[in-house]
Amino acid sequence: MSTTTAPQTGRTARRKDTAPQVPPQQLETLAPPPKLRRRPILIAASVAAICLGALVSVWAYTSTSNTQEVLAVRETVQRGDTITREDLMTVQIGVDPALQTLAGSEIDAVVGQRAALDMPAGGVVTPEQITSAALPADGESVVGVSLSAGMLPADQIRVGDAVRVVTTPGQQGEITAEQPDAIDAVVVGLGQDATTGNTIINVQVPYADAPDLAARAATGKVAVVLDSGER
Repeated sequence: MSTTTAPQTGRTARRKDTAPQVPPQQLETLAPPPKLRRRPILIAASVAAICLGALVSVWAYTSTSNTQEVLAVRETVQRGDTITREDLMTVQIGVDPALQTLAGSEIDAVVGQRAALDMPAGGVVTPEQITSAALPADGESVVGVSLSAGMLPADQIRVGDAVRVVTTPGQQGEITAEQPDAIDAVVVGLGQDATTGNTIINVQVPYADAPDLAARAATGKVAVVLDSGER
């Protein structure tokens, strides 16, 4: 007696093949991503860069908030000259409280005034550099005196110093009786003679003493004495 086996239907055959077949190339794409390595050096560098940026920002803010707009000299102004608007400019700087400056808003009040002292280009304008009086003042005169190195204190004379211009002995070593020992003066300018190397100082003296001092200075027989300002 023979047994007949019924052929498998298509549904039963397909059940054996229900497991999906994944191509090898897709298996590669489904592999888990590699773990990222943390690099301590890069992390430290990033933190340092952030801190540095914060410090720079704080410094910039502090610098900006502490600056002031003040008057400065664009073109050099000689003592006695009238100050024009073209001579001035405004700048933003951090000002030391010990330094007296003029605010940029005061430019209109400064224009038309006179320079009481030489005002070099690039410097800030200070109140003592400005005056409304004519220079030299009424009853005063300015005389230029050329002095060799031995006739004045080395590197001691400054504009504004009160000095004595003293007559030195002549060729015979004499000083005439009618000549005063010295003439009081105030230094108002300093320069250098490119030919002789002598120091040239401009001094302000009383009107009556100016001719005598000019005559003495022409002989070269004068010297300058700087006394203590506490006399």
